[in-house]
Amino acid sequence: TATTEIYTLSLHDALPICPTFARALLRLLEQVDAALGRPDPLDLVDVGAGRGELLRTLTGLAPPTLARRLRLTAVELADRPTALPAEIGWRDSPPQGVTGLLVATEWLDNVPVDVASLEPEGWRTVLVDPATGAESLGGPVDAEAARWLADWWPADTGARAEVGLPRDAAWASAVATVRRGAALAVDYGHLRAHRPPFGTLTGYRNGREVPPVPDGSCDLTAHVAIDAVAAAGASVAGRPYALLSQRDALRALGVDGRRPPLSLARTDPAGYVRALAAASQAAELTDPVGLGGHWWLLQPVDIGRLPIVAR
Repeated sequence: TATTEIYTLSLHDALPICPTFARALLRLLEQVDAALGRPDPLDLVDVGAGRGELLRTLTGLAPPTLARRLRLTAVELADRPTALPAEIGWRDSPPQGVTGLLVATEWLDNVPVDVASLEPEGWRTVLVDPATGAESLGGPVDAEAARWLADWWPADTGARAEVGLPRDAAWASAVATVRRGAALAVDYGHLRAHRPPFGTLTGYRNGREVPPVPDGSCDLTAHVAIDAVAAAGASVAGRPYALLSQRDALRALGVDGRRPPLSLARTDPAGYVRALAAASQAAELTDPVGLGGHWWLLQPVDIGRLPIVAR
């Protein structure tokens, strides 16, 4: 007899750690550092760190005066990579008392969620056969999920929802580890006024989208109810959050996709090629129908206003 389980999610393709993206994060880190008065050490925590690629890249780009003050922590459930530099700490949960910047790129969309279906009698939990992906209806959602849906996923939005309670709790827990500084989440997401009518649960295998069958052959993901997550973090920090598209955030951090002038190709061919590659990366990262559609959720904690959100 086949068993049924509530849908859960696992890691899928993450944002590319290209130099242009890393340099933008470095500028944000420098803003946080300045607002904190350049503490020693300055924490940089990467939640959902993969194999530590982001921390490696950022430390390679950071100027020596900043790099020598950095205390680096990768947060990941997998075992520590054997080739990871010794100066990068490795944990399965964020450290407490962070003074600096906590970053979570495409982490929240991998936090497990329940899927609910709106039926005439109300919201019911969706069950799935883990071997085939065949769905069936379970019982009514519990009271806590029902309250979350009433607050964050209006019934007139559509027939299907992903209950974001675990993401709210995960983000609130991450923000709570920051003593002074900021927490940044970068993820695909949606807002209450524009929830997807049939949800966003899907699968990925080798970088290609496939049906979300939870048999271990593919990774599962769903977009984040980013406004619900933001409210949960702000309630912990006691400070307003900033929510920007990746396009706007990167432009505020000096990234644009303008091509270099052709005259540079005549005077500095190698420099022209480098500038052209950077422009191509910037264009991809800020494309509003692609990676530029990510949300940047920035939650300050006991820190002054950061230039990235200054108006």
